[in-house]
Amino acid sequence: MSGTGQLVELLGEKLVNAEREEVDVQSLGPRVSLVGLLFGCGISAPCLQLLPGLNDFYCKTRDRLEIVFISSDPDHKKWQLFLKDMPWLALPYQEKHRKLRLWNKFRISNIPSLIFIEASTGKTVCRNGLLLIRDDPEGLEFPWGPKPFCEVILGPLTRNDGQSQESSTLEGSYVGVYFSANWCPPCRSLTRVLVESYRKIKESGQKFEIVLVSADRSEESFKQYFSEMPWLAVPYSDEARRARLNRLYGIQGIPNFIILDPKGEVITRQGRVEVLHDVDCKDFPWHPKPVVELTELNAVQLNEGPCLVLFVDSEDDGESEAAKQLIQPIAEKIIAQYKAKNEDAPLLFFVAGETVSTLQNGKPEDDMTDSLRDFTNLPEAAPLLTILDMSARAKYVMDVEEITPEIVEGFVNDFLAEKLKPEPI
Repeated sequence: MSGTGQLVELLGEKLVNAEREEVDVQSLGPRVSLVGLLFGCGISAPCLQLLPGLNDFYCKTRDRLEIVFISSDPDHKKWQLFLKDMPWLALPYQEKHRKLRLWNKFRISNIPSLIFIEASTGKTVCRNGLLLIRDDPEGLEFPWGPKPFCEVILGPLTRNDGQSQESSTLEGSYVGVYFSANWCPPCRSLTRVLVESYRKIKESGQKFEIVLVSADRSEESFKQYFSEMPWLAVPYSDEARRARLNRLYGIQGIPNFIILDPKGEVITRQGRVEVLHDVDCKDFPWHPKPVVELTELNAVQLNEGPCLVLFVDSEDDGESEAAKQLIQPIAEKIIAQYKAKNEDAPLLFFVAGETVSTLQNGKPEDDMTDSLRDFTNLPEAAPLLTILDMSARAKYVMDVEEITPEIVEGFVNDFLAEKLKPEPI
């Protein structure tokens, strides 16, 4: 499919400008090299605050860049008022279904978010465009083509004893890029576990290194925190390199632990979940599994886009494993189809049985699977085949006595073809 075709598939045939005049999406491809997808809302203070700076940037680059506003405004009048202050284009307000598809495709979890894609191919250039504009306000590095890890990390790295070594020593090793800070309690908790994981992996003979990319607010805080760590760090004084690594991986929150293969390609962005879930590091380097069992640790992924969840009888020890084996060929097929297009799969795949509760103040928490059923108002039936889309607050339910591969594949294909009717969550 051509680049223009990709843009039309993403955005539809028509956009609108501030005067609500229609603009052909096909006209963008030949005119600009990048398209920025701005996810925001007129009643959000952070969205309002970014407009002046983004407006200045757009005026400097509009001969090469177009921005498209993807609104989450609750009503049409608020959308119109917000649109008046924008010199760029917008997805028509009535295109609510397409908006949700874009939110899911790019895994938008908060606003404002700015995603840059190539106009010629539709491929993602940067997942955190607001950071990029902050660091390059004049657009001097436009169009910011993706750079390999080895180029972005290039330079000296430091250890907590003050010794330095060149980033080239990472070549041929698995690398964990650890975005963390002393002021962040979840970061400190993860660091304690990660120190043990690092030791176990190194003792197993694997070529593995971790590089800390600090988000601390002072060098003193960085040094105090880093003193607990046996691995490498980007020097705190090298703010530009730290910013480039944040941009490269679209970091929007910490802690974040990304695992790279020896070639510098991403194996998983869910390193935090993997480390906490696999304390013995038996599955290192944690290649993503097509189907995973839903736990409290990975439940956050339910908010990243549509998820197929097969609920099974929690009292049957073998039921979860049998369910995984049933779903896995279908999941692998979908993942491969989208990987061939250099795209993330449009669904994550889970099996949900009984989850292990954690203790809070000496009392066990409610079972996470039961909590999910309650939150989404699902029946207690098992097996129960569902697709949950938290961002759209929508669910799709197939309650049948027996789940077969044919039923799962038909259910998934109908969802992807938008043939299923959603129920509200």
